[in-house]
Amino acid sequence: MDTLLDGLKAAAEPTRLRLLALLSAGELTVTELTQILGQSQPRVSRHLKLMCEAGLLDRIPEGAWVFYRLAREGAAAGLARRLVELLPLDDPALAVDLGRLRRVKEDRARQAEAYFRANAAEWRRIRALHVPEAQVEAALSGLIRTAGPRSLLDIGTGTGRILDLLGPLVDFGLGIDRSREMLAVAREQLASSGLDHCQVRLGDLNQLPVTDAAFDAVVIHQVLHYLDDPGHALAEAARVLRPGGMMVVVDFAAHTLEDLRRDHAHRRLGFSDDEVEDWLSAAGLRSGVPIRLPGEPLTVVLWPAHRTDGAAGPGEDETLRAAAGRRTGHKNRETT
Repeated sequence: MDTLLDGLKAAAEPTRLRLLALLSAGELTVTELTQILGQSQPRVSRHLKLMCEAGLLDRIPEGAWVFYRLAREGAAAGLARRLVELLPLDDPALAVDLGRLRRVKEDRARQAEAYFRANAAEWRRIRALHVPEAQVEAALSGLIRTAGPRSLLDIGTGTGRILDLLGPLVDFGLGIDRSREMLAVAREQLASSGLDHCQVRLGDLNQLPVTDAAFDAVVIHQVLHYLDDPGHALAEAARVLRPGGMMVVVDFAAHTLEDLRRDHAHRRLGFSDDEVEDWLSAAGLRSGVPIRLPGEPLTVVLWPAHRTDGAAGPGEDETLRAAAGRRTGHKNRETT
């Protein structure tokens, strides 16, 4: 009862109802909210503080920035969503706010497009060295779809492509990356796809801003080859995986393209199965059947594994074999 009353009191003001409406459309910074509302930053910050204290909103620090969104968990989260449903969309003030929100999102989209243009040539060159991304994504989607997780963590989310791909398969998705520019692109991508249940956060993969055993599935897609200590990163990823949960590592098989190290900051020139599986085992995971997608000259490998402590998920081995077996007819597939 007290939580409900506190939430109602915190929302009982016109600007705060406008804030609920705006934040129901996705994450926004204080600066963006002041631009939309036409109010001073101290005033808007005070409203946000009271609403966070009442549990209506989540506050997400990201370096020097802070994002806000409707609360995802807690007793007041449902109240926040219900209040948004009751708001009259034909209200003149809300109509003006939503128009300004569209302009903010258009500006975000322009910034994301500029970042894409600046980096597109390098990304295209590396993609040309291996099988089409569509094949990799089909194999990854098959593994995740068969496992049926409710929550998914994408480590090194970059532009948010993996969340965009797998988001429709889960109830909640979170992407972690250390590049604010990449996260801006990812936010725009997720918003464009209508994946309101997926979020991105600034964070270090060696010290994830996530509690223990929080996710049913973890994906590490084309990240390990940038790292000095891949084993440590996998151990940290295993920490946030629930018992019986699935991890999928996607990266290159061992190769000899030294220019990737010289020109593209690749620390490691791919990995052998034994190397990855040793790291997974040390992290408390049981490896499944790797899926190999040979290209010219690079081979992409998907290494699936499950966390072995506690009760195992139903049919883990069958899950991995079924996902791998669906690809037996593909001319480029090899298994080890």
